[in-house]
Amino acid sequence: MSTLASVSPIPLVPAVSWTARLLNRTRKALVAIGYGFLSAGLIIGLWALVNLITHALPDPIATLSTLWGMLADPFYNNGPSDKGIGYSILISIWTVSQGFVLGSLISIPCGILMGLSPVFRRIINPVAQMLRPVSPLAWFPIALIVGKSAAIAGVFVIFITSLWPTLINTGFGVSSLPQDYRTLAKVYRFSRWRYLVKVVLPWALPYILTGLRMSLSTAWMVIVAAEMLAGGVGIGFFVFDSWNASNMERIISAILIIGVIGLLMDRVMEYFVKKTSHGV
Repeated sequence: MSTLASVSPIPLVPAVSWTARLLNRTRKALVAIGYGFLSAGLIIGLWALVNLITHALPDPIATLSTLWGMLADPFYNNGPSDKGIGYSILISIWTVSQGFVLGSLISIPCGILMGLSPVFRRIINPVAQMLRPVSPLAWFPIALIVGKSAAIAGVFVIFITSLWPTLINTGFGVSSLPQDYRTLAKVYRFSRWRYLVKVVLPWALPYILTGLRMSLSTAWMVIVAAEMLAGGVGIGFFVFDSWNASNMERIISAILIIGVIGLLMDRVMEYFVKKTSHGV
């Protein structure tokens, strides 16, 4: 009896908790998949309805067959103007990545300065508010003349696109830091660097990531138009080249791929925003 009494009971609570979390995540995943199918069904239904009325669009089945063929061999290379959809997507993602990173490296520090310094905010904010409404594509001819390269011009357009949402959101996040946080930092005599790293950045991080999310979404939207102007490479040129060939199936297939990639980018950024959110 003493031996049996000394045996510790098996801890069932963690196992039950883990199982409950797994079931909850599975349920959420199935619900998300179900809504995804409903969304896809809605798009195809509207597509078929418009095609039935106007006869202007290709048949959904024929387009999906074209899409499958494009995805089956995405990296073929038959010359400068005849590459698979995979090459075009990678080129566009690389262009967006360069411009987005450069824009972030400028906008985040400037946004922090705007939030911390009223003087700097009065200098930068009017410039940002004046240039923000300007279409990024309006900068393309200037970038093409200065950079003397369509590739550089494309990166610059994405750079301009990425600046303003991150700059404004970062500045707003830093300036909205509660006064209690500032007072507590003064009481503990934080250095400027420690105040920035331990107080300002943790508070402003959700705002910064929200700005980055908006910048990335807009940049992915703008790259198509920028590559149509630049020509030669990227998913935008793929769409333009398909239009010249009067191949509507390829155009719509490319649009669907662009939309899916944009959705995945947004979901990744949304995940990080939720992870860092502090309920504001």
